[in-house]
Amino acid sequence: MPITIEFRSTYKHGKRKPCTHDYLVPTIVALCRHHGGKRLLDLGCGNGALCRELTDAGFRVVGIEPSESGISIAKQLVPEGVFHQMGVYDNPDDMPEMRFDIAVSTEVVEHLFRPSALPKYAAAKLADGGLLIISTPYHGYLKNLLICLLNKWDHHHSPGWEGGHIKFWSRKSLSDMLGANGFRILSFHGVGRVPWLWKSMIVVAKKSDQQTL
Repeated sequence: MPITIEFRSTYKHGKRKPCTHDYLVPTIVALCRHHGGKRLLDLGCGNGALCRELTDAGFRVVGIEPSESGISIAKQLVPEGVFHQMGVYDNPDDMPEMRFDIAVSTEVVEHLFRPSALPKYAAAKLADGGLLIISTPYHGYLKNLLICLLNKWDHHHSPGWEGGHIKFWSRKSLSDMLGANGFRILSFHGVGRVPWLWKSMIVVAKKSDQQTL
């Protein structure tokens, strides 16, 4: 069942940059520059903070975000950008823009009940051979073990945070999900904190020539 605009618009965004901004954005922008292309789609753009950075880096940016407040702030922050109040559960055909070179999604997939909706939406909008650059909090053996040893499991996985994380991804599980939805993994990058205890991971994946969606 689709999630209505009325429900999604209750998620509020302020004007402050996300707490992940400082350690995610330099790598995201560098990867976008490295792989080239000019037309970029931000899936779950929040308040537009990343869109501002990407626009300043020379990209033509379109953002989608289900939160009404997020879209309102993004339009003020990036007046030269294009923004739509919708999410990856929506029909990609409802957004008129097509053939993007790169789609980015930062710290979104861990919030989704149906995470495969994200790569499917991206694939529908990307040009042939286009890239999906996706970030999410990192979980791996050493980090999970340390969380247990420090007795932080309940805090780390607290269910009491409205709109909080409901999926917890490792490098393998995220790569498997992207691969099953028409993408070929190109590279992996850990960001924030020391190796193997990273705060987040970034995966770069290429839209396959033959989609299996």
